[in-house]
Amino acid sequence: MRLFVYTIIFFSFFDLFTQLPIMSPFAISLGATPFLTGLVVGMYSLSNTFGNIISGFLTDKKGPFYILIFGLFATSISLFLYQFVMDPMGLLLVRFIHGLVAGFIVPAAFTYSANQTASEKRGKGVALTGAFVGLAAIVGPAMSGIVASKQSEVFVLGITGSIMLILSVLSIFFLRSVSIIKQIEGNKGTSVPIIDLFRKSGLVKAFSGAFFLMFSQGVLAYMLPLKVLDLGFDSKTSGLLLSTFGFVAILIFVLPINRIFDRVKPIKTLAFGMGLMGVSMLLLGQMETLQWMYICMGSYGIGFAFLFPSINSLLIDTTEPTYRGKAYGYFYAFFSIGVVVGSSITGLLALTAKGGFFLTGVILILVSFKSLANSKK
Repeated sequence: MRLFVYTIIFFSFFDLFTQLPIMSPFAISLGATPFLTGLVVGMYSLSNTFGNIISGFLTDKKGPFYILIFGLFATSISLFLYQFVMDPMGLLLVRFIHGLVAGFIVPAAFTYSANQTASEKRGKGVALTGAFVGLAAIVGPAMSGIVASKQSEVFVLGITGSIMLILSVLSIFFLRSVSIIKQIEGNKGTSVPIIDLFRKSGLVKAFSGAFFLMFSQGVLAYMLPLKVLDLGFDSKTSGLLLSTFGFVAILIFVLPINRIFDRVKPIKTLAFGMGLMGVSMLLLGQMETLQWMYICMGSYGIGFAFLFPSINSLLIDTTEPTYRGKAYGYFYAFFSIGVVVGSSITGLLALTAKGGFFLTGVILILVSFKSLANSKK
């Protein structure tokens, strides 16, 4: 059963990552201006934020089962809607709908996973979910780019839509009998005000970790291709560098080293992961040879692999099943916001790749030290 939930998590992130190489060319092919193209790309993350928050509230009220079914089915329909897009404004509308309904899936799926994992194994459990996310980050863009070059962007989105539709049907049979539904439904009356979520130190650290993790991802997605092109390499090199960080992260997620997440306090692995990511970003901005850039991306992957399970473990440790869905809703809302803020700030400040990596590296290192300092109080 848990493997099926991991499969849902994989394909929900697969949906996200397959969009990365194809959405800008698709918008341009419809006659979108540079401004509209940027808006089309960002609209998914914007509406996804609202979807995450709504999903969190509904997951606590109705249980994750119904929210997952709705999210998967509605996302499949939204992916098929791309077939009927004829102009940039139509694409913008479909992007809004797609991001909104796709936002229902991840908080509900992670709530399922967290509630079914024994507390003493929660670190290893979230590490395995991270492996599926990392795998989607490697497979998604590669598959999307190859298929779109031979068929079309709409064809790629149709494939993902078909997979989501199949998963929504299978979920009805595989997840209906999960006992956690009854547990959640039996506790519907318990409600935690939103402000109380942000008064919990562990949750605040989890939310800020999610934000800064994806902040760095936004900067990386924006700046790495520019640096690679500036060094005289093609866009394929950017893909290989990004795959390097994903591959290294997956190794740590699935190898026996993942036991460390159950033996060491998550705040310590969080600080280590974020600090290592910061150092990697600083060095990446300075490197002028491809070999050293691969080493920096591998180091960044190690940091990512330590940070992702840590923030999930903090969330699980700080919450109860009765309001965990709501917490995951805000958690993944901060994920979406982080990507937008990271790429937007570096663009707004008109930073070079070197400057963008330096600023991000310093921010991550400072947040890492602050997290450790607060934990000792």
